[in-house]
Amino acid sequence: MNNPRHQKAAASVKSDVIFLFNHDAGHQVAHLAGIAGAFALREKAYRAIVAFGSDVTRKEVERLLTPEQIAALHWRSLALPEWLETLTSGLNRLVPVHRILRLYWHNAFLRKSVAIVSTERTCLTLKRHWTKFRRRKHCPAFVCVPHGAGDRNVSFHPAFRDFDLLMVSGQKVVDQMVDAGVSTPERCRIIGYPKFDILRGRTPETFFDNGKPTFLYNPHFDPHMSSWFDHGADILEFFYQNADRYNLIFAPHVMLFYKKVHISPEYRVTRTRPDIDPKYYDAPNIRIDVDSARLFDMSYTLSADVYIGDVSSQVYEFLHRPRACFFIDTHSVVAPGAPPEYDFWNNGPVVRTAKQLIALLPDHAQIAAQYRKAQEQRMAYTADQSDPRPASDRGGEALGRYIESLAG
Repeated sequence: MNNPRHQKAAASVKSDVIFLFNHDAGHQVAHLAGIAGAFALREKAYRAIVAFGSDVTRKEVERLLTPEQIAALHWRSLALPEWLETLTSGLNRLVPVHRILRLYWHNAFLRKSVAIVSTERTCLTLKRHWTKFRRRKHCPAFVCVPHGAGDRNVSFHPAFRDFDLLMVSGQKVVDQMVDAGVSTPERCRIIGYPKFDILRGRTPETFFDNGKPTFLYNPHFDPHMSSWFDHGADILEFFYQNADRYNLIFAPHVMLFYKKVHISPEYRVTRTRPDIDPKYYDAPNIRIDVDSARLFDMSYTLSADVYIGDVSSQVYEFLHRPRACFFIDTHSVVAPGAPPEYDFWNNGPVVRTAKQLIALLPDHAQIAAQYRKAQEQRMAYTADQSDPRPASDRGGEALGRYIESLAG
Protein backbone atom coordinates (compact mmCIF):
# COMPACT_ATOMS: atom_id res chain seq x y z
CA MET A 1 0.00 0.00 0.00
CA ASN A 2 1.11 3.61 -0.44
CA ASN A 3 3.10 4.67 2.58
CA PRO A 4 3.30 8.28 3.83
CA ARG A 5 6.96 7.71 4.66
CA HIS A 6 7.64 7.58 0.90
CA GLN A 7 6.91 11.28 0.50
CA LYS A 8 9.49 12.31 3.05
CA ALA A 9 12.08 9.99 1.54
CA ALA A 10 11.58 11.16 -2.02
CA ALA A 11 11.61 14.80 -1.06
CA SER A 12 14.62 15.00 1.20
CA VAL A 13 16.44 11.76 1.91
CA LYS A 14 17.52 9.70 -1.11
CA SER A 15 17.32 9.85 -4.87
CA ASP A 16 18.11 6.24 -5.77
CA VAL A 17 15.71 4.11 -7.79
CA ILE A 18 16.79 0.48 -7.75
CA PHE A 19 15.97 -2.00 -10.49
CA LEU A 20 16.31 -5.37 -8.81
CA PHE A 21 17.58 -8.36 -10.81
CA ASN A 22 17.85 -10.92 -8.04
CA HIS A 23 16.83 -14.20 -9.66
CA ASP A 24 19.36 -17.01 -10.07
CA ALA A 25 18.43 -17.41 -13.75
CA GLY A 26 18.13 -14.79 -16.48
CA HIS A 27 14.59 -15.42 -17.70
CA GLN A 28 13.09 -12.36 -15.99
CA VAL A 29 15.66 -9.83 -17.21
CA ALA A 30 13.95 -8.82 -20.46
CA HIS A 31 10.79 -7.82 -18.58
CA LEU A 32 12.62 -5.05 -16.72
CA ALA A 33 15.94 -4.18 -18.39
CA GLY A 34 14.42 -1.91 -21.02
CA ILE A 35 12.41 -0.01 -18.42
CA ALA A 36 15.57 0.56 -16.39
CA GLY A 37 17.35 1.91 -19.45
CA ALA A 38 14.47 4.15 -20.47
CA PHE A 39 14.07 5.51 -16.95
CA ALA A 40 17.80 6.26 -16.65
CA LEU A 41 17.75 8.36 -19.82
CA ARG A 42 14.50 10.08 -18.96
CA GLU A 43 14.71 10.80 -15.22
CA LYS A 44 18.01 12.58 -14.62
CA ALA A 45 16.99 13.70 -11.13
CA TYR A 46 17.37 10.15 -9.83
CA ARG A 47 20.19 7.64 -9.76
CA ALA A 48 18.88 4.63 -11.64
CA ILE A 49 20.72 1.63 -10.20
CA VAL A 50 20.75 -1.90 -11.58
CA ALA A 51 21.24 -4.22 -8.59
CA PHE A 52 22.23 -7.64 -9.92
CA GLY A 53 22.70 -11.00 -8.28
CA SER A 54 25.48 -12.32 -10.52
CA ASP A 55 27.85 -11.25 -13.28
CA VAL A 56 25.89 -13.46 -15.69
CA THR A 57 22.76 -11.47 -14.89
CA ARG A 58 24.58 -8.17 -15.40
CA LYS A 59 25.77 -9.29 -18.83
CA GLU A 60 22.23 -10.29 -19.77
CA VAL A 61 20.94 -6.86 -18.73
CA GLU A 62 23.67 -5.10 -20.71
CA ARG A 63 22.97 -7.27 -23.76
CA LEU A 64 19.48 -5.78 -23.98
CA LEU A 65 20.47 -2.13 -23.56
CA THR A 66 22.01 0.54 -25.76
CA PRO A 67 25.47 1.95 -24.93
CA GLU A 68 23.79 5.20 -23.86
CA GLN A 69 21.50 3.36 -21.46
CA ILE A 70 24.36 1.33 -20.00
CA ALA A 71 26.35 4.51 -19.38
CA ALA A 72 23.37 6.28 -17.80
CA LEU A 73 22.77 3.48 -15.30
CA HIS A 74 24.65 2.82 -12.08
CA TRP A 75 25.55 -0.78 -11.26
CA ARG A 76 25.62 -2.54 -7.91
CA SER A 77 26.50 -6.18 -7.27
CA LEU A 78 24.41 -8.06 -4.72
CA ALA A 79 26.98 -10.82 -4.42
CA LEU A 80 27.21 -12.79 -1.20
CA PRO A 81 30.50 -13.42 0.58
CA GLU A 82 32.14 -16.47 -0.95
CA TRP A 83 31.99 -18.41 2.32
CA LEU A 84 28.25 -17.84 2.67
CA GLU A 85 27.46 -18.70 -0.92
CA THR A 86 29.47 -21.92 -0.66
CA LEU A 87 27.89 -22.86 2.65
CA THR A 88 24.37 -22.52 1.27
CA SER A 89 24.87 -23.73 -2.31
CA GLY A 90 23.40 -27.17 -1.67
CA LEU A 91 20.27 -25.79 -0.05
CA ASN A 92 19.91 -23.28 -2.88
CA ARG A 93 19.36 -26.17 -5.27
CA LEU A 94 16.14 -26.95 -3.40
CA VAL A 95 14.83 -23.55 -2.31
CA PRO A 96 15.84 -20.01 -3.40
CA VAL A 97 17.90 -19.27 -0.31
CA HIS A 98 20.47 -17.17 -2.19
CA ARG A 99 17.78 -14.79 -3.40
CA ILE A 100 16.64 -14.19 0.16
CA LEU A 101 20.15 -13.97 1.60
CA ARG A 102 21.19 -11.40 -0.99
CA LEU A 103 18.29 -9.18 0.01
CA TYR A 104 19.12 -9.26 3.70
CA TRP A 105 22.89 -9.00 3.19
CA HIS A 106 22.40 -5.79 1.20
CA ASN A 107 19.28 -4.53 2.96
CA ALA A 108 20.89 -1.27 4.17
CA PHE A 109 21.73 -0.29 0.59
CA LEU A 110 18.29 -1.28 -0.68
CA ARG A 111 16.41 0.52 2.05
CA LYS A 112 17.95 3.91 1.25
CA SER A 113 16.26 4.04 -2.14
CA VAL A 114 13.14 5.91 -3.15
CA ALA A 115 11.76 2.86 -4.94
CA ILE A 116 12.64 -0.76 -5.61
CA VAL A 117 11.41 -2.12 -8.94
CA SER A 118 11.26 -5.90 -9.28
CA THR A 119 9.85 -8.63 -11.51
CA GLU A 120 9.10 -11.04 -8.68
CA ARG A 121 7.72 -11.20 -5.15
CA THR A 122 10.73 -12.31 -3.11
CA CYS A 123 11.74 -8.69 -2.48
CA LEU A 124 8.60 -8.20 -0.41
CA THR A 125 10.23 -10.10 2.45
CA LEU A 126 12.27 -6.94 3.02
CA LYS A 127 9.23 -4.68 3.00
CA ARG A 128 7.48 -6.86 5.55
CA HIS A 129 10.59 -6.93 7.71
CA TRP A 130 11.12 -3.19 7.53
CA THR A 131 7.51 -2.24 8.20
CA LYS A 132 7.16 -4.73 11.04
CA PHE A 133 10.37 -4.20 12.98
CA ARG A 134 11.62 -0.74 11.94
CA ARG A 135 8.45 1.17 11.32
CA ARG A 136 9.85 4.58 12.17
CA LYS A 137 12.50 4.43 9.47
CA HIS A 138 12.07 5.12 5.77
CA CYS A 139 10.64 2.35 3.60
CA PRO A 140 10.96 2.67 -0.18
CA ALA A 141 8.04 2.15 -2.52
CA PHE A 142 7.88 -1.34 -4.02
CA VAL A 143 7.00 -1.53 -7.70
CA CYS A 144 6.35 -4.74 -9.64
CA VAL A 145 6.64 -5.48 -13.34
CA PRO A 146 5.28 -9.05 -13.52
CA HIS A 147 7.48 -11.46 -15.48
CA GLY A 148 4.86 -12.82 -17.82
CA ALA A 149 1.13 -12.47 -18.30
CA GLY A 150 -0.28 -15.92 -17.70
CA ASP A 151 -3.61 -16.95 -16.25
CA ARG A 152 -2.69 -19.19 -13.32
CA ASN A 153 -3.34 -17.96 -9.79
CA VAL A 154 0.35 -17.14 -9.41
CA SER A 155 -0.37 -14.17 -11.69
CA PHE A 156 -2.61 -12.63 -9.02
CA HIS A 157 -1.01 -14.05 -5.89
CA PRO A 158 -2.16 -12.45 -2.60
CA ALA A 159 1.37 -11.10 -2.09
CA PHE A 160 0.76 -8.57 -4.86
CA ARG A 161 -1.26 -6.61 -2.30
CA ASP A 162 2.02 -5.46 -0.79
CA PHE A 163 3.29 -3.74 -3.93
CA ASP A 164 2.66 -0.03 -4.07
CA LEU A 165 2.49 0.02 -7.87
CA LEU A 166 1.96 -2.65 -10.53
CA MET A 167 3.09 -1.93 -14.09
CA VAL A 168 1.31 -4.54 -16.18
CA SER A 169 1.04 -5.61 -19.79
CA GLY A 170 -2.66 -5.17 -20.45
CA GLN A 171 -6.22 -4.80 -19.23
CA LYS A 172 -6.46 -8.54 -18.60
CA VAL A 173 -3.85 -8.36 -15.84
CA VAL A 174 -5.58 -5.38 -14.24
CA ASP A 175 -8.88 -7.26 -14.26
CA GLN A 176 -7.25 -10.36 -12.77
CA MET A 177 -5.65 -8.36 -9.98
CA VAL A 178 -8.82 -6.43 -9.17
CA ASP A 179 -11.11 -9.47 -9.35
CA ALA A 180 -8.79 -11.36 -6.98
CA GLY A 181 -8.79 -8.45 -4.55
CA VAL A 182 -5.02 -7.97 -4.65
CA SER A 183 -5.00 -4.53 -6.26
CA THR A 184 -7.11 -1.61 -7.38
CA PRO A 185 -7.18 0.02 -10.81
CA GLU A 186 -5.49 3.07 -9.28
CA ARG A 187 -2.45 1.01 -8.28
CA CYS A 188 -2.00 -0.39 -11.80
CA ARG A 189 -0.43 1.15 -14.88
CA ILE A 190 -0.85 -0.50 -18.28
CA ILE A 191 2.40 -0.22 -20.23
CA GLY A 192 2.32 -3.10 -22.74
CA TYR A 193 4.58 -6.15 -22.66
CA PRO A 194 8.19 -4.93 -22.27
CA LYS A 195 9.72 -8.18 -23.44
CA PHE A 196 8.17 -7.70 -26.87
CA ASP A 197 10.50 -4.73 -27.35
CA ILE A 198 13.37 -7.12 -28.01
CA LEU A 199 11.52 -8.42 -31.09
CA ARG A 200 11.77 -5.09 -32.90
CA GLY A 201 13.82 -5.58 -36.03
CA ARG A 202 14.09 -9.35 -35.57
CA THR A 203 12.88 -12.03 -37.95
CA PRO A 204 12.31 -15.75 -37.33
CA GLU A 205 15.42 -17.92 -37.44
CA THR A 206 15.79 -21.19 -39.31
CA PHE A 207 16.95 -23.90 -36.91
CA PHE A 208 16.46 -26.80 -39.36
CA ASP A 209 17.29 -26.56 -43.04
CA ASN A 210 14.82 -29.17 -44.24
CA GLY A 211 11.54 -27.35 -44.85
CA LYS A 212 9.58 -29.42 -42.35
CA PRO A 213 7.32 -27.87 -39.68
CA THR A 214 9.07 -27.11 -36.41
CA PHE A 215 7.35 -27.79 -33.09
CA LEU A 216 8.40 -26.12 -29.85
CA TYR A 217 7.96 -28.20 -26.68
CA ASN A 218 8.06 -25.86 -23.67
CA PRO A 219 7.19 -27.67 -20.42
CA HIS A 220 7.03 -25.85 -17.10
CA PHE A 221 9.17 -26.81 -14.09
CA ASP A 222 6.49 -27.14 -11.40
CA PRO A 223 6.36 -30.89 -10.56
CA HIS A 224 2.59 -30.80 -10.09
CA MET A 225 1.75 -29.14 -13.40
CA SER A 226 4.65 -29.90 -15.74
CA SER A 227 4.10 -32.42 -18.53
CA TRP A 228 7.79 -33.32 -18.63
CA PHE A 229 7.73 -35.64 -15.63
CA ASP A 230 5.17 -38.09 -17.04
CA HIS A 231 4.86 -37.36 -20.76
CA GLY A 232 8.10 -35.73 -21.89
CA ALA A 233 9.91 -38.90 -22.90
CA ASP A 234 6.97 -40.05 -25.05
CA ILE A 235 6.85 -36.68 -26.82
CA LEU A 236 10.57 -36.74 -27.62
CA GLU A 237 10.31 -40.33 -28.80
CA PHE A 238 7.50 -39.46 -31.22
CA PHE A 239 9.60 -36.80 -32.91
CA TYR A 240 12.63 -39.09 -32.87
CA GLN A 241 10.62 -41.71 -34.75
CA ASN A 242 9.21 -39.15 -37.21
CA ALA A 243 12.33 -37.37 -38.40
CA ASP A 244 11.02 -37.50 -41.96
CA ARG A 245 7.94 -35.43 -41.03
CA TYR A 246 8.67 -33.01 -38.19
CA ASN A 247 11.32 -31.01 -36.36
CA LEU A 248 11.31 -30.45 -32.61
CA ILE A 249 12.87 -27.78 -30.42
CA PHE A 250 12.88 -28.96 -26.84
CA ALA A 251 13.20 -25.72 -24.87
CA PRO A 252 11.73 -26.08 -21.38
CA HIS A 253 11.36 -23.38 -18.78
CA VAL A 254 14.93 -22.53 -17.80
CA MET A 255 14.35 -23.65 -14.21
CA LEU A 256 13.36 -27.22 -15.15
CA PHE A 257 16.96 -28.37 -15.63
CA TYR A 258 18.43 -25.93 -13.13
CA LYS A 259 17.50 -28.41 -10.41
CA LYS A 260 17.28 -32.18 -10.20
CA VAL A 261 14.69 -32.23 -7.42
CA HIS A 262 11.69 -29.94 -7.76
CA ILE A 263 9.45 -28.87 -4.90
CA SER A 264 6.04 -27.28 -5.34
CA PRO A 265 5.24 -25.56 -2.03
CA GLU A 266 1.79 -24.57 -3.25
CA TYR A 267 0.75 -28.13 -4.09
CA ARG A 268 3.05 -29.90 -1.62
CA VAL A 269 4.59 -32.05 -4.32
CA THR A 270 8.24 -33.11 -4.60
CA ARG A 271 9.54 -35.00 -7.63
CA THR A 272 12.86 -35.91 -9.19
CA ARG A 273 13.20 -34.57 -12.71
CA PRO A 274 13.70 -37.24 -15.40
CA ASP A 275 16.84 -36.86 -17.49
CA ILE A 276 16.98 -36.76 -21.28
CA ASP A 277 17.90 -39.92 -23.15
CA PRO A 278 21.27 -39.15 -24.83
CA LYS A 279 20.06 -40.53 -28.17
CA TYR A 280 17.85 -37.49 -28.70
CA TYR A 281 20.85 -35.16 -28.76
CA ASP A 282 22.07 -36.85 -31.95
CA ALA A 283 18.76 -36.73 -33.82
CA PRO A 284 19.03 -34.44 -36.88
CA ASN A 285 15.46 -33.17 -36.41
CA ILE A 286 15.65 -32.45 -32.67
CA ARG A 287 17.28 -29.45 -31.03
CA ILE A 288 17.67 -29.71 -27.25
CA ASP A 289 18.39 -26.59 -25.22
CA VAL A 290 18.03 -26.64 -21.45
CA ASP A 291 20.23 -23.75 -20.32
CA SER A 292 21.04 -21.12 -22.95
CA ALA A 293 19.74 -17.55 -23.18
CA ARG A 294 17.63 -18.64 -26.14
CA LEU A 295 15.23 -20.20 -23.64
CA PHE A 296 14.09 -16.74 -22.65
CA ASP A 297 15.15 -14.33 -25.41
CA MET A 298 12.20 -15.40 -27.60
CA SER A 299 14.38 -17.00 -30.29
CA TYR A 300 12.32 -20.18 -30.20
CA THR A 301 8.89 -18.68 -29.61
CA LEU A 302 9.51 -16.33 -32.53
CA SER A 303 10.66 -19.04 -34.92
CA ALA A 304 8.69 -22.25 -34.29
CA ASP A 305 5.58 -23.16 -36.26
CA VAL A 306 3.69 -24.93 -33.47
CA TYR A 307 3.69 -24.68 -29.67
CA ILE A 308 3.35 -27.60 -27.24
CA GLY A 309 3.16 -26.69 -23.57
CA ASP A 310 1.32 -27.02 -20.30
CA VAL A 311 1.13 -24.02 -17.95
CA SER A 312 3.94 -21.65 -18.94
CA SER A 313 2.96 -18.07 -19.74
CA GLN A 314 5.51 -18.22 -22.56
CA VAL A 315 2.59 -19.26 -24.74
CA TYR A 316 1.67 -15.57 -24.92
CA GLU A 317 5.16 -14.80 -26.20
CA PHE A 318 4.64 -17.44 -28.88
CA LEU A 319 1.27 -15.88 -29.73
CA HIS A 320 2.86 -12.54 -30.57
CA ARG A 321 2.24 -14.10 -33.98
CA PRO A 322 -0.83 -16.42 -34.06
CA ARG A 323 0.02 -20.08 -34.66
CA ALA A 324 -1.15 -23.53 -33.57
CA CYS A 325 -0.92 -24.37 -29.86
CA PHE A 326 -1.43 -27.60 -27.94
CA PHE A 327 -1.65 -27.96 -24.17
CA ILE A 328 -1.14 -30.95 -21.89
CA ASP A 329 -3.29 -30.95 -18.76
CA THR A 330 -1.64 -33.13 -16.12
CA HIS A 331 -3.53 -32.06 -13.04
CA SER A 332 -6.80 -30.14 -13.31
CA VAL A 333 -10.04 -31.54 -11.92
CA VAL A 334 -12.54 -29.75 -14.17
CA ALA A 335 -15.54 -31.78 -15.28
CA PRO A 336 -15.66 -33.15 -18.83
CA GLY A 337 -16.95 -30.50 -21.18
CA ALA A 338 -16.32 -27.66 -18.72
CA PRO A 339 -14.21 -24.63 -19.67
CA PRO A 340 -10.45 -25.17 -19.24
CA GLU A 341 -8.95 -24.37 -15.87
CA TYR A 342 -6.75 -21.63 -17.33
CA ASP A 343 -7.85 -19.11 -19.92
CA PHE A 344 -4.70 -19.54 -22.02
CA TRP A 345 -5.82 -23.12 -22.65
CA ASN A 346 -8.52 -21.61 -24.88
CA ASN A 347 -5.79 -20.86 -27.44
CA GLY A 348 -5.67 -24.48 -28.63
CA PRO A 349 -6.70 -28.07 -27.92
CA VAL A 350 -6.11 -29.45 -24.42
CA VAL A 351 -5.17 -33.11 -23.96
CA ARG A 352 -4.41 -35.35 -21.01
CA THR A 353 -1.74 -37.65 -22.43
CA ALA A 354 1.07 -37.72 -24.95
CA LYS A 355 -0.92 -40.26 -26.98
CA GLN A 356 -3.84 -37.84 -27.31
CA LEU A 357 -1.44 -35.06 -28.27
CA ILE A 358 0.31 -37.09 -30.94
CA ALA A 359 -3.01 -37.94 -32.58
CA LEU A 360 -3.74 -34.23 -33.10
CA LEU A 361 -0.36 -33.00 -34.33
CA PRO A 362 -0.89 -33.79 -38.04
CA ASP A 363 -3.83 -31.35 -38.02
CA HIS A 364 -1.75 -28.40 -36.76
CA ALA A 365 -2.41 -26.22 -39.83
CA GLN A 366 -6.19 -26.55 -39.55
CA ILE A 367 -6.01 -25.99 -35.79
CA ALA A 368 -4.01 -22.80 -36.33
CA ALA A 369 -6.77 -21.44 -38.55
CA GLN A 370 -9.50 -22.60 -36.17
CA TYR A 371 -8.05 -20.76 -33.15
CA ARG A 372 -6.61 -17.69 -34.85
CA LYS A 373 -9.44 -15.29 -33.97
CA ALA A 374 -9.52 -16.41 -30.32
CA GLN A 375 -5.75 -16.02 -30.09
CA GLU A 376 -5.82 -12.49 -31.50
CA GLN A 377 -8.56 -11.46 -29.07
CA ARG A 378 -6.70 -12.85 -26.06
CA MET A 379 -3.44 -11.24 -27.11
CA ALA A 380 -5.09 -7.82 -27.46
CA TYR A 381 -6.54 -8.24 -23.96
CA THR A 382 -3.23 -9.49 -22.55
CA ALA A 383 -0.65 -7.17 -24.12
CA ASP A 384 -1.81 -3.62 -24.80
CA GLN A 385 -0.64 -2.10 -28.08
CA SER A 386 -2.78 1.05 -28.09
CA ASP A 387 0.38 3.14 -27.76
CA PRO A 388 2.92 2.68 -30.60
CA ARG A 389 5.87 3.42 -28.32
CA PRO A 390 7.98 0.57 -26.92
CA ALA A 391 6.55 -0.78 -23.68
CA SER A 392 9.86 0.00 -21.97
CA ASP A 393 9.47 3.70 -22.79
CA ARG A 394 5.90 3.63 -21.52
CA GLY A 395 7.11 1.92 -18.35
CA GLY A 396 9.93 4.39 -17.78
CA GLU A 397 7.49 7.28 -18.13
CA ALA A 398 4.88 5.69 -15.84
CA LEU A 399 7.50 4.97 -13.20
CA GLY A 400 8.87 8.50 -13.34
CA ARG A 401 5.44 10.03 -12.89
CA TYR A 402 4.68 7.71 -9.99
CA ILE A 403 7.89 8.57 -8.16
CA GLU A 404 7.27 12.27 -8.72
CA SER A 405 3.84 11.82 -7.15
CA LEU A 406 5.45 10.42 -4.01
CA ALA A 407 7.25 13.71 -3.50
CA GLY A 408 3.91 15.45 -3.37
